[in-house]
Amino acid sequence: MFGFMVNAEGGLTTAGYVVCVIVGLAVLALASYFAGKSSGKKKMGTKQLVFCAMAIALAFLTSYIRIFRLPWGGSVTLCSMLFIVLVANWYGVKTGMLVGLAYGILQFIQEPYVLSFFQVCCDYILAFAALGVAGFFAKSKGGLIKGYVVAVLARGAFHALGGYLYWMSYMPDNFPAALKSVYPIVYNYSFLLAEGIITLIIISVPSVAKGLARVKQSAVE
Repeated sequence: MFGFMVNAEGGLTTAGYVVCVIVGLAVLALASYFAGKSSGKKKMGTKQLVFCAMAIALAFLTSYIRIFRLPWGGSVTLCSMLFIVLVANWYGVKTGMLVGLAYGILQFIQEPYVLSFFQVCCDYILAFAALGVAGFFAKSKGGLIKGYVVAVLARGAFHALGGYLYWMSYMPDNFPAALKSVYPIVYNYSFLLAEGIITLIIISVPSVAKGLARVKQSAVE
């Protein structure tokens, strides 16, 4: 299935990049359509499209600002997940998940590695789309923080699933044999929780929290 899209090293061919870009654009179109349906409009408003596009761009940009990087994938970035969570907090679960899915495709284009179709789904598509579950907590007190925590845990669940199915052979020899069964969980949540803690500290700063509240007001008016 991936024969024409993937080279021998597990990266993308030129055709693979083209297909991913087309799929990414299609996902953004779907995000516009479904967000419009949920708001009773035919399509997403221009302002919402702009805010979603800005969130994806900021998430992609900050994904390059890495505090540290693990050897077999995964890194602690400068709050890159937060921007997708913000979209879910502003516009709901559907839009958050679709924007997360589009961002996952960008991540795949940025650093592709293909073992199977389902591995790609676990590591890129489902994992980043799962950040949209933050929208379930949008209307509750402290909804952004609650949603962010749950979104991080949800993303980690898909990475861990992919780890159990495809990455167990990469477990270091010095990893305790007694803990082998939890290796994918430990590996994936090590960087996700580290970034999560850093992000929660930042957005809990009163001035940052007030700034985000003002941005949300502008986004949803």
